[in-house]
Amino acid sequence: MNIIRKLSLGLLALSILISCGKGTKKETEIGLVKAENQPNIVFILSDDQSWTDYSFMGDENIETPRIDQFAKESLTFTRSYVPTPLCSPSLATIITGLYPKDHGIIGNDKVYKRVKGDRSASKKNRAEAYKPVIAAFEKQTTLPDMLKEKGYLSFQTGKWWHGNHKVGGFDYGMTHGDPKRGGRHGDYGLKIGRTGLDTINNYVDLALKQKKPFFLWYAPFLPHRPHTPPARLYEKYKKKTDSEHLAKYWAMIEWFDETCGQLFDMFEEKGLTENTLFVYVCDNGWRQNPDKSGYMSDSKRAPYDMGIRTPIMYKWAGKIKPEMNKTTITSSIDMVPTVLDILNIEKPKNLPGVSVLDKKALEARKGIFGEVYAHDFDTIENSMYYNMAIFPPYKIIVPDPVRKPKEKVQLFNIDADPFEKNNIANENPEIVLKLKDKIKAFRSK
Repeated sequence: MNIIRKLSLGLLALSILISCGKGTKKETEIGLVKAENQPNIVFILSDDQSWTDYSFMGDENIETPRIDQFAKESLTFTRSYVPTPLCSPSLATIITGLYPKDHGIIGNDKVYKRVKGDRSASKKNRAEAYKPVIAAFEKQTTLPDMLKEKGYLSFQTGKWWHGNHKVGGFDYGMTHGDPKRGGRHGDYGLKIGRTGLDTINNYVDLALKQKKPFFLWYAPFLPHRPHTPPARLYEKYKKKTDSEHLAKYWAMIEWFDETCGQLFDMFEEKGLTENTLFVYVCDNGWRQNPDKSGYMSDSKRAPYDMGIRTPIMYKWAGKIKPEMNKTTITSSIDMVPTVLDILNIEKPKNLPGVSVLDKKALEARKGIFGEVYAHDFDTIENSMYYNMAIFPPYKIIVPDPVRKPKEKVQLFNIDADPFEKNNIANENPEIVLKLKDKIKAFRSK
């Protein structure tokens, strides 16, 4: 990695950004011409949302008109997955294209000493414990690193767990990552979306002024808790349910949908839509508990589809043919290889994913894998909770014999049983053995 990049101060980057102002119409047009064969790239990441919680996915209560329209205009895979049901490791996969076991971020926090009655000391211990994790992750090659060879600028907004945005290879970003100033999972970045998109507007104008294609990471703290939607949306959904917790969660999703619309409108107004690849994914699932402010145990942090399934969508107007694909299994490990394929960048050999535009590769790959570790993790060996293998029509969940000794292997036919109600492991020992062998091979790589 570029050492200068690593030593650059986010504060200096911000001052440069502010001084740049907005690009003129002439500059915008020039920028578009130069980037004609190098599309701008935007990753849109939802935060804590079930795969079912969209209008286009069949929900009868939640309204997501802008994402619904986006799905119609995209190559949309409704049966896609992230490899783990927790935000930090999931985001690390999205930016590297690696499974958690390979990029090393397997939980949200490194095991640290909690000091009873002293929150400040606990936070300090947590930050100290996480420093080696950040140092190790900084050695990973991220998508922004790979894009530099094509002259891309990279911008970070929203959720970011891994220290300063520079650690991920971003040229500019909202997250300072300093634990002494509240840095942990996004700090200033968490304002994006909830308080508008002005920072993104400035970033885009900076790229246009410099006549460079860009990569934008839009990972707003939405619909993630705190569930504090605008009153107008909360009142709207209160009429649909007796649960204030469901009403707030549903309202948060529509609020997120509105911010996606604002982003799309911004790009349209700047004349960037046709030369931009938009990719959508959710970091992990969430099934709202109707009785309190929290999630149901089969969703976030769980190995079930409510924790790891998500639609993944790719839109590049006039270049990628829209299709609603309801059968092919894809994963967030495919996002980086797809971008590299579009830009004719050779895919690093250590990336397990494939380009979703390569139909032969998709057909040749029969399945994908998943991993669940402790929220506060240590080593891979002593933090493992579950391994999953998804080889349609079957999905297997294998609990760790040490940390989950009372749990049984579960096998589901997810074609016939998408909500995983009927464990058919006992009736299919050969399939269980076959999928266990696939997991062993996956773990050994």
